[in-house]
Amino acid sequence: MATKVARRTQAERTEATTAALVDAARELFARDGYDATSLDAVAARAKVTKGAVYHHFDGKRQLFEAVFTREVEQLATPLVEAYARKKDPLEAFKAGCRAFLDECLDPELQRIVLLDALTAIGWEQVRRLEGPLLDMMQLGIARAAEAGRIAPRPPAPLAHFLYGALCETAMIVARADDQKAAHRQAVSEINRILDGLAID
Repeated sequence: MATKVARRTQAERTEATTAALVDAARELFARDGYDATSLDAVAARAKVTKGAVYHHFDGKRQLFEAVFTREVEQLATPLVEAYARKKDPLEAFKAGCRAFLDECLDPELQRIVLLDALTAIGWEQVRRLEGPLLDMMQLGIARAAEAGRIAPRPPAPLAHFLYGALCETAMIVARADDQKAAHRQAVSEINRILDGLAID
């Protein structure tokens, strides 16, 4: 019994330290950017030694991946909520796309997901870690097709096309001088594209 308690306590300590490191790294990556953030700064912010950082992560890249993964997980929640508020599957899909663009207006998310991720971990890893969002798009497309709201098709090609468009659009908005105006234009254009898929 004592051994089980000790193991559980050790597991809880490990989880707490990992969470503290990811929290600290997220704050620094969002504020200062990937290049300007050092592991020494992360360790200091998390109130652990630099050795503790290397005990849980291979280095700054892997730590960024952990932060990025959590951003994707948190980003999924408002998309699902927006989708669930609409009964029509195509309108629900449009709402999810709009929610994605809305969430991408957050400056901290912009810095981590849209501005630094490709340089920090590369396109292939970004797309792998964003897999849950792409899976959601495929499911939304499949449901719209099943309901007869769009023409029947394999969902993957259209999902990749639209997800790529949304990500590129969000990155353009993040770099725009007038983000609100760029966002309005982006939402309007995405709506036009999705309306063009609709079957009356």
